[in-house]
Amino acid sequence: MTEAMDWSVMRWLWEKRTVRETADLANAALDRLDKKVKTQWTEELKAAYRELEAASRNSKSRRGTSNAQKSKSAVDGEVKLLAEKMKQADDAAYHARMDAEETFDQAERQLSTSMACEGCQKAIDSWRLHEKAIRLSEALAAKTGTSS
Repeated sequence: MTEAMDWSVMRWLWEKRTVRETADLANAALDRLDKKVKTQWTEELKAAYRELEAASRNSKSRRGTSNAQKSKSAVDGEVKLLAEKMKQADDAAYHARMDAEETFDQAERQLSTSMACEGCQKAIDSWRLHEKAIRLSEALAAKTGTSS
């Protein structure tokens, strides 16, 4: 990706598929590692994270969720805080990834090498955020004890 940021217009037109495929492979590898690490979490941490994901989905689909529904939880407060940190890290990585993909899409539509270079940098940044989230996930597995 770093090398691709210096390509000429012609090289971009010729190699753009390779760049997107490389980005997709990197994303898939990070997704697999993320999933593998999260299988090492305790059941309580998994439950807290699932609860946050459900709340996020519900808030997007229904804006009128009551506070009583939000506060019902069988999860320990400290574990819930750890899950919230993890969810924030995952969300940041996801949004960075979507931003990079949108930038690549726009670059392709506009045949813009400068925008393609920006997309490469955004992809690299999103991978760093994803790696950071995975490291946090590993730390949470170690801190809370693993479940098997």
